[in-house]
Amino acid sequence: MQLGMVGLGRMGREHDAPPECAADIKLVVADRSADMVKQLSGEGAGESSSLPDLIAKLKAAAEAVWVMIPAGRTY
Repeated sequence: MQLGMVGLGRMGREHDAPPECAADIKLVVADRSADMVKQLSGEGAGESSSLPDLIAKLKAAAEAVWVMIPAGRTY
């Protein structure tokens, strides 16, 4: 299964695939923070530099894109 994930902050980082799922779930991640994307790519996720790049890297068989971004003002 392939999953796109947008938003690797407070909530999104807590919901990435645990290591035991790595064989079953292939993540492609995007975030405003290049450091977070690099960190997860070091753990096996595919990295992307923007939303269009994320979409281009997902195969047609991708099951879903998970979006974990703040709604409204953040502090």
